[in-house]
Amino acid sequence: MHTLTQGTGDVVRKWTKRVQKEWEILQNNLPDTIYVRTFEDRMDLHRAAMAGAAGTPYHDGLFFFDMQLPPSYPAVPPLVYYHSFGLRLNPNLDDMGGVCLSLLDAGKGPEHTGRRPAPVRVLQVVVSFQGLVLTAHAYYNESEYAYQLGTPQGARNALPYAENAYVLTLRTMLHLLRRLPAGYEALVAGHFRRRGRFVLRACEAYLQGCPVGTLDAEARATVEGEGGRRPCSAGLRLALNGIVPRLVEAFTEISADGCEQFGRLRLPLTGSGAVAPRCI
Repeated sequence: MHTLTQGTGDVVRKWTKRVQKEWEILQNNLPDTIYVRTFEDRMDLHRAAMAGAAGTPYHDGLFFFDMQLPPSYPAVPPLVYYHSFGLRLNPNLDDMGGVCLSLLDAGKGPEHTGRRPAPVRVLQVVVSFQGLVLTAHAYYNESEYAYQLGTPQGARNALPYAENAYVLTLRTMLHLLRRLPAGYEALVAGHFRRRGRFVLRACEAYLQGCPVGTLDAEARATVEGEGGRRPCSAGLRLALNGIVPRLVEAFTEISADGCEQFGRLRLPLTGSGAVAPRCI
């Protein structure tokens, strides 16, 4: 992998100015739910954290990406690694940390075309992760399933896919809370202190039959969600039976807002009438 230490002083200075300009762009334009930081001794390394949006299976999750800016940046896009914890919760994010996004291939076409590649900014990349990857209908991001969009077959298959993505999102939360990422300890703990009760409220709604990925920002059912209620699937109920007590414990340990009672509400979620603990 090429680094700036292999370049001349003039090359390094020009590159440094480009990166400083990038920081200015990020500071002025990042959405409230995306956070990007760099390392003091490595200007080419950046770490991004982003919250999953309401109305998706990734709601209230936190997702981390490491990016390295190459010497030819922004003509060549960043190299990206996703912190997967060995989980494949999205078609574009593999369990080894790989990221599949067309934007990351920009500027890598045949040189004989003579066309100057369009610059690819960090801002574009991180916004694309949130808007194009962590979406409400990630099932259709699988190339072999894209043709099912808008079909009854697609509607049937997308729901269990979303349920699995949601369960893996909850498992990702547990990984983060067990080992807070360096430099982001306060951000992660603060996020789940504020949002822990809504995470558990979502678990309750899904156990009661709301389709996964149809809740609003307060983890309450939307019109679409209310209209689509059905018995909770056995697979989702079983998965939440194992995960929710651990989430209750993790949120209690960080004193999550509104969740003080969960230390005594570690109830099993099995049985047709069981529900997840309720946050107030």
